[in-house]
Amino acid sequence: MTISSPAGLTDQTIAETLIAGADAARPSTLGRFRTQLAVDNKFSVGFDPVTEADREAETRIREAIAARFPDHGIIGEEWDAKDTATRFNWIIDPIDGTRAFISGVPVWGTLIGLTYEGRAIAGLMEQPFTGERWLATGGRLEHTRNGQPFPATVSAVTKLAQARASTTSPDMFHGPHLSAWTALSARVLQVRYGLDCYAYCLLASGHIDVVVEAGLKDVDIAPLIPIIEAAGGVVTTWDGGRAEQGGTCVAAATPQLHEEALNALRDAMLE
Repeated sequence: MTISSPAGLTDQTIAETLIAGADAARPSTLGRFRTQLAVDNKFSVGFDPVTEADREAETRIREAIAARFPDHGIIGEEWDAKDTATRFNWIIDPIDGTRAFISGVPVWGTLIGLTYEGRAIAGLMEQPFTGERWLATGGRLEHTRNGQPFPATVSAVTKLAQARASTTSPDMFHGPHLSAWTALSARVLQVRYGLDCYAYCLLASGHIDVVVEAGLKDVDIAPLIPIIEAAGGVVTTWDGGRAEQGGTCVAAATPQLHEEALNALRDAMLE
């Protein structure tokens, strides 16, 4: 989707804003990665970690966006939403994969996206420790590593039996969702856990073929949707709807694989 408006919103200015946000966040995240930083728990029961790096990075990203588009809305993981009358909302997860971050595992990432009337139209994922960035604007995807371009297209896998699958953790599934995940995971070639947003970008680069998750927030998935779609992949909720609002999610390399994954999940939930 290409946008041009009197307010100066174009594919180029969107990309510049996404990159500016990532640049602003990097000192807060990378500077604290693999350090002994304090970790707070958002939950009274269970564990949902947050750190000073999360909060500070989101603040910096918000400042970078507001400097360019002060009338736009902002929805973030750590701070209250900035509501405006505009149809544009920037979506921020400063550290998607905080559990990985506090464990020193470089599969976390900074997610920044843009939605128009609720539909994701642009997105960025940066993993600053590896120097990787996936940037999707105007239906085009750029994957760079330390500034050098790398291929960014999905695989040609069409069958679950041939698919490399991923989910962040089986703990995110409960009840019928757990039964559905168990059934699907038994049919794939292999499963990799604990990759958070990195799994979706590996799918966009042809290294993973299907990602299945549940219990997602909008900030977890909305910035990744344009990346997956620009790479040629398909991403929906388990019932086939748009995934911007989170909840359940199936991302697949091909329409055939996506359909087989949806059918496998639905069939298992009906049993």
